[in-house]
Amino acid sequence: MLRINVVTIFPSFFETPLSLSIPAKAAAAGSVAYRLVDLRDFTHDRHRTVDDYPYGGGPGMVMKPAPFFEAVEALGATAPIVLLSPRGARFSHAHAERYAAGEELTLLCGHYKDVDQRVADHLATEEVSLGDFVLSGGEAAALAIIDATVRLLPGAMSDHDSARGDSFYGRGLSAPSYTRPPVFRGLEVPPVLLSGDHARIGRWREEEGARLTRERRGLAGDVAAPPRERGPEGDP
Repeated sequence: MLRINVVTIFPSFFETPLSLSIPAKAAAAGSVAYRLVDLRDFTHDRHRTVDDYPYGGGPGMVMKPAPFFEAVEALGATAPIVLLSPRGARFSHAHAERYAAGEELTLLCGHYKDVDQRVADHLATEEVSLGDFVLSGGEAAALAIIDATVRLLPGAMSDHDSARGDSFYGRGLSAPSYTRPPVFRGLEVPPVLLSGDHARIGRWREEEGARLTRERRGLAGDVAAPPRERGPEGDP
């Protein structure tokens, strides 16, 4: 079983999505267990403060290191401990495969302007980003990573061959898909898909996937950066 810990100031953000569809099926199958950790439970003032002004001045607030360290220590979490950050390596299918093959995954969700760099340098074992854009918090990114990971677990999908046909599953982009009707508003399904010739259909899908990968992703797309090898205390 994969244990997924999510450290966040908004645990309720995850409650409904994780109770639906593939994430819920994976949990019902016993392949994954979710633990939502409220970062504010690891503060020590009556306002449950998780942020403070940045050293050096400037706008915005920075999330304090202590609550993150204490939350991870309370969990006894082991690597990978992932800080969601626009500075991180771009998330890819290779990340999802690695996480799904493990026993534990901890996701640290930032908010406000930034997270104290000591969390990235001495607590997280890796930083991951969904892309070159900024979200208002790490929660949406964490949910995307959870979904991409748990759908690879046993019992998450009724037909795992469906996942094997997806983009990035041992390939670049997948070929386009079509369903009934064969003609819609004058737009026809490629005849090869109606031929019943599975060898030709297989070749067409390979060729179309390769063409789309060349046109839209260049050669091979992003490669997952290897994680930094260290424990939650940041020891080298």
